[in-house]
Amino acid sequence: MSFFSFELDPALAADPVFELHKHGKMEISCTVPLSSRDDLSLAYTPGVARVCEAIAADEELAADYTWTANTVAVVTDGSAVLGLGNIGPKAAMPVMEGKAVLFKQFGGVNAIPICLDTQDVEGIIAVVKALGPSFGGINLEDISAPRCFEIERRLDEALDIPVFHDDQHGTAIVVLAALRNAVALLGRRFDDLRVVISGAGAAGVAITNTLIAAGIQGANVIVCDSKGIIHADRPGLNATKAALAKATNYSGRTGAIREALIGADVLIGVSGGQIEENALAGMAPGGIIFALANPTPEVPPALAHKYAAIVATGRSDFPNQINNVLAFPGIFRGALDARATRITERMKVAAAEAIAEVVADELRADAIVPSALDPRVAPAVAEAVARAAERDGVARFVAAPPPAAPAAPAAPAALV
Repeated sequence: MSFFSFELDPALAADPVFELHKHGKMEISCTVPLSSRDDLSLAYTPGVARVCEAIAADEELAADYTWTANTVAVVTDGSAVLGLGNIGPKAAMPVMEGKAVLFKQFGGVNAIPICLDTQDVEGIIAVVKALGPSFGGINLEDISAPRCFEIERRLDEALDIPVFHDDQHGTAIVVLAALRNAVALLGRRFDDLRVVISGAGAAGVAITNTLIAAGIQGANVIVCDSKGIIHADRPGLNATKAALAKATNYSGRTGAIREALIGADVLIGVSGGQIEENALAGMAPGGIIFALANPTPEVPPALAHKYAAIVATGRSDFPNQINNVLAFPGIFRGALDARATRITERMKVAAAEAIAEVVADELRADAIVPSALDPRVAPAVAEAVARAAERDGVARFVAAPPPAAPAAPAAPAALV
């Protein structure tokens, strides 16, 4: 098979990244033989009609006799791609393809990238609802805040398959896993931590809510955006930030990131903005800095180590990479295996606990989360998520319980 080819700038043609991406990173392949008339009659007409009729009579059979039970749509509008911003749907496709191949490699999940040429909330919701019957789950990706919150909420209400905005929840899950292990390594109490989150977009909001749900006191959490500390008396807050103000910063601290970090134990950066050293100097000693902006962390790791005992970034070329690939393949693998109708908060917490547990006996300051390539992660997350789906009553398929241990042999009769 041939592809049309166009002249590429010589400098780009010499770049191995462009060579790797040439013609995309994925393809569709057959799972059945198609080498004879009999093969065709089974895979297509007339045999396929029998399967169609059976599904028309009982739609639940679609999960067994089509690919939908193991296939996820990776949907974006190109409005918040990586650290690149609103670059549009065509430029977003390489990232969505990348997401799809990670789904397959680490979770065994088929994923189809879908880049929508609309940034209208109603339009996106309508399209994804209409596509719903073709998939077993929806992974929303790189959709800007605050629109992403409404889109996810309404699709979650409208569809009977899992809907998951990875920029929110995937990030929050891995941050929770990393923070639990960092705290364990430092011998600190999780629920006593004083946390500053720099960034009030999709990831910042989800991290805030997840950490509070996991036990950190809202009074001890401060969220900052580009205008400084979010507090209840600050004018002009949108609905999302007003909710953050209500749930955090009970003391009403005001000012910029420098004021927020005074006495803080933890800094989590998901903003893309740079944080100056004089602000870090106010942190409590022996703390934790997660500078997760890509490709440029909010705090360079060498500088962060001057003020924190444990440092993490979002980059693969530094230790402690907080990477969503630790979460989403296993989360969808578990949700699909359980044929879950949605992804609950307990399923997310279960995923975080499973990620943390993988390296719980191997913790070091430069290894608080597993490697993104660790083959233990996705199966552990999948099992934890599936079990949590069963406990929450959202699983349509309940796995058989593990076999019971054999009974202990009877004690020998006493000799007489």
